[in-house]
Amino acid sequence: MKLAFFDTKPYDRLFFENLCAENGIAVKFYEAKLNADTAGLAAGCGAVCSFVNDTLDAQVIDRLAQAGVQLIALRCAGYNHVDIRHAFGKIHVVHVPGYSPYSVAEHAMALLLTSIRRTHKAYNRTRDFNFSLSGLMGFDLHGKTMGIVGTGRIGRAFMEICRGFGMRLAAYDKFPDKDSGISYVPLDTLLAESDVISLHCPLTAETYHMIDAGAIEKMKTGAVLINTSRGALIDADALLAGIKARKIGAACLDVYEEESNIFFEDFSGHIMSDDVLARLISMPNVIVTSHQAFLTEEALRDIAETTVSNITAFFRHGSCANELCYHCGKVSSCRTHRLEKCF
Repeated sequence: MKLAFFDTKPYDRLFFENLCAENGIAVKFYEAKLNADTAGLAAGCGAVCSFVNDTLDAQVIDRLAQAGVQLIALRCAGYNHVDIRHAFGKIHVVHVPGYSPYSVAEHAMALLLTSIRRTHKAYNRTRDFNFSLSGLMGFDLHGKTMGIVGTGRIGRAFMEICRGFGMRLAAYDKFPDKDSGISYVPLDTLLAESDVISLHCPLTAETYHMIDAGAIEKMKTGAVLINTSRGALIDADALLAGIKARKIGAACLDVYEEESNIFFEDFSGHIMSDDVLARLISMPNVIVTSHQAFLTEEALRDIAETTVSNITAFFRHGSCANELCYHCGKVSSCRTHRLEKCF
């Protein structure tokens, strides 16, 4: 088995290199992102491994298929960047449906605590021997209402953390789990009643810009917004306007809708070309991390093990339980229910 591994970072090699060797997978590691210009690097490989900011549109899928690639192995859960419908019949797609949910949930809380207790500002001050407390006043989380949008594994892990802080919980999910004991409310109610709102849902056509100018207008004045899911859940221009209007009290962002050519790279010696992101970062009540929430040893180990398992299952056993296609689970004849390839 030969694998072309795109958008490689040092921590990827740390967890994938030995694991692939142990499973008989010969890997070519490329630092370049997968796109129409780099797809040719996969020639001679049966599979490619890609990440969230690689491009997997119709053009790239066609080029990979022409190069003989049979499998796209996503080392992530989300697949909104993949043209799943176009891939059907040409190339198989598998993903990592879940990894340590605590990595993302704990990072979301870390962002929130840093923001509301000003620990990042206090750290910078004391490094300069400035021990003034002026401007560092925060607020208690105990007794506040946390609105959680999306109650999958990560959303539920975040709920447990919030319960530990004594917060009241409100949740919204398009597909509520009625037997979970979770207090579900309509989205408009959640927006209106929550002191803090945290997004933990996938990006789909329905959730694209779910936090727009209209949604922000429905929020409490001073509400804190957290996003550790997908950047395009939030209309960045509307968020910036909401912050400038003092409607949004603070924003904690691990993702950004135009992050694909920015995050994971070092632009410290360059002028930021994205004016909206530059303005958000300049705001004193905004914290931005560069899609870092997944970056724990436990999560990276889970991702590597599942990805390698997906590849070996596909090539050695002829099917993979984590295969994706545009009709998976939507039709009674779905092949994945019979443990077969989707086509």
